[in-house]
Amino acid sequence: MPFSPYERGQGILEYALILILVGVVIFVLLTLLGPAISKFISDLIAPV
Repeated sequence: MPFSPYERGQGILEYALILILVGVVIFVLLTLLGPAISKFISDLIAPV
């Protein structure tokens, strides 16, 4: 049975919400861990 336009739109909306949620999680992690990641990379590059 083919999907109705409502069901197709609902699927697209669900994917969009998942992508937004993943983006927010990545943003929060980078905001919280940014200084630690920067220090780690600096420590790796410093001896070179």
